[in-house]
Amino acid sequence: MLAQQLLNGLVVSGVYALFSLGFTLVFGIQRILNLAHGAVFMTGAMVAYYTVDGGGPLWLAFILAIIVSGFLSVLVEITCFRRLRRTGDEEFGGVVSSIGAGLVITTIAQQISNTQILRFPFETFPVVIFRFWDLRVSMLQLFMAGAALAMVLILGYLFYKTAFGRRVRAVTDNEHAATLMGINPNRVYMQTYFLAGALAGAAGVLVGLAFNSISFVMGEPYMMFGFAIIILGGLGSIPGALLASVVFGMVQTLTIAYLPSGLTDTIIFAALFLILLVRPHGLLGQEDAGNLGGRR
Repeated sequence: MLAQQLLNGLVVSGVYALFSLGFTLVFGIQRILNLAHGAVFMTGAMVAYYTVDGGGPLWLAFILAIIVSGFLSVLVEITCFRRLRRTGDEEFGGVVSSIGAGLVITTIAQQISNTQILRFPFETFPVVIFRFWDLRVSMLQLFMAGAALAMVLILGYLFYKTAFGRRVRAVTDNEHAATLMGINPNRVYMQTYFLAGALAGAAGVLVGLAFNSISFVMGEPYMMFGFAIIILGGLGSIPGALLASVVFGMVQTLTIAYLPSGLTDTIIFAALFLILLVRPHGLLGQEDAGNLGGRR
């Protein structure tokens, strides 16, 4: 039924939001694409798997995945973007070097996993189904939706209610002026990359639990979807990324439910094309891409 599919679409949208928000944070502050983001996403899922497989509880696996993914993202910033930022070649050189970093991370994961698909033990998450009228909701879906909502709310609080958010917006608007005000741009970049990686790692764990399938290449399709989402929402816009994630998740879920599965990606990207014809800068974007707050 339609209501059930809409509910499923909301859960999927939450995962897309976590992934794409990390993607758009980096673009919003630096105007560049971190193409190692998918590898960080995959790393979060693998860290969670090996923690649980080693006997650790799921809550610990989730926290470790967030922390490790966050620090891995910071490492990407230091190795791929910082030196190039000093030379003014970060836009092209940074993209190329982040591709290289992603390949290195993926290759290491391939060797660790022996190219096998990893699956959480059956008892990792209880299989419990709740019924509300004609709707069926699993405990896993509630956990996914709750985790995604909590992280989005925390991110919103950090960016719009704290000094950290003001520093990020200052560096985004004018790095030189922010430096004169006593703000350390490198520290702001590191903190932003940590948040982006943490969000990606959390999304990786949720996807791994939802499909119980983790592989070293699992980040590749999400890179494509994430890129489409941040374009649809408006490059660098946090509200736009959230709105586009909901649109993307809903369209994907409904097309899978009611149309041949082979048409899903075609319909999604055709819809993206039509929306961009009407709104070339995305749903909440501006000509000056990189505004983390959306419309001013």
